Amino acid sequence: MSSENLPQTPEQQGRKPRVAVVFGGRSSEHAISVVTAGAVLRSIDRSKYEVLPIGITTDGRWALTADEPERMAIADRKLPSVEELADSEDGAVVLSVDPASRQVVYTEPGAVPKALGEVDVVFPVLHGPYGEDGTLQGLLELSGIPYVGSGVLASAVGQDKDYMKRVFTSFGLRVGPYVTIRPREWDTDRDAATGRILDFAAEHGWPLFVKPARAGSSIGITKVDDASGLDAAVKEARRHDPKIIVEALLRGREIECGVLEFEDGPRASVPAEIPPVSSHDFYDFEAKYIDSASGIVPAPLTPEQTAEVQRLAIEAFEAASCEGLVRADFFLTEDGEFVINEINTMPGFTPISMYPLMWQKTGIEYPELVDSLIQAALRRSTGLR
Repeated sequence: MSSENLPQTPEQQGRKPRVAVVFGGRSSEHAISVVTAGAVLRSIDRSKYEVLPIGITTDGRWALTADEPERMAIADRKLPSVEELADSEDGAVVLSVDPASRQVVYTEPGAVPKALGEVDVVFPVLHGPYGEDGTLQGLLELSGIPYVGSGVLASAVGQDKDYMKRVFTSFGLRVGPYVTIRPREWDTDRDAATGRILDFAAEHGWPLFVKPARAGSSIGITKVDDASGLDAAVKEARRHDPKIIVEALLRGREIECGVLEFEDGPRASVPAEIPPVSSHDFYDFEAKYIDSASGIVPAPLTPEQTAEVQRLAIEAFEAASCEGLVRADFFLTEDGEFVINEINTMPGFTPISMYPLMWQKTGIEYPELVDSLIQAALRRSTGLR
């Protein structure tokens, strides 16, 4: 594409940059994405940016939504949805795949399509498959629209716990024992697949954690204390993803650390600790979002431990070729070693989420954090980089 066909910058056009906040989506984490979007919309500096909220319904339709963050919160334990926020039941938003355009068009059955103008950057606050896993990032690469967060490869690696652990291991990061059961294994020979899990339990002991391989927010995870609970746990995990991962229990403390990319490279936040939740077996979805269980920020670690987990968080960020932001989750085991559990390339961003809380304690308030991510995305080009 010749330089004369490149999109003009907002400044060249005499307007503020337009930020499309894209949220919702087809994954099990739809509601948490909506809550995150509400927090982001409340915090974007409207004197600095134009904002276009775009919600993706649970069946995949891109919809124009009201710019009303107060309707995007969890209220009386009820989870919000894009369907409740959409301006129309059948109108759809379409992104141009012409990198010279960046136009957004709104269509309704029987009506002339309406141009909504250009989008300069997308803030995708989707969690889970069909959004956080590289699929949306690929669409935005084709459209030539810069976006907040990691690119296609890092997003895909960060979503798939199996390949994530393989990448970390190849870079010398310590991961816990695990076994992966792929869809074809379970579908063609369930007994053999179950046998692999039982052999794993015989080697590493009970309890085990059975998880969807490509989901987040602790959705679909079951703590299994013995073989009698295995079938139900696998069924629950496969309800969210046909590929599952089974992990051994790691005894120790849960430590998290945020990574944020600056112009001179990634930096780590103060870490946080997730203490045991007495009313829950582990830090599951309800503990995180419904009962608002909170972490300890900063984590009560020695200066040496803090420096080590910050170093490892940045190392994980670089190992997976991440951009923008990451939350890295670790176990500090009883032998004093950090074991990386996973990274989140678009971590929970609600007001009670650990990622913004860690940066707040590091000295960056929520609105400044949002602005920093948008500015970083505007500085990056799409394509190979």
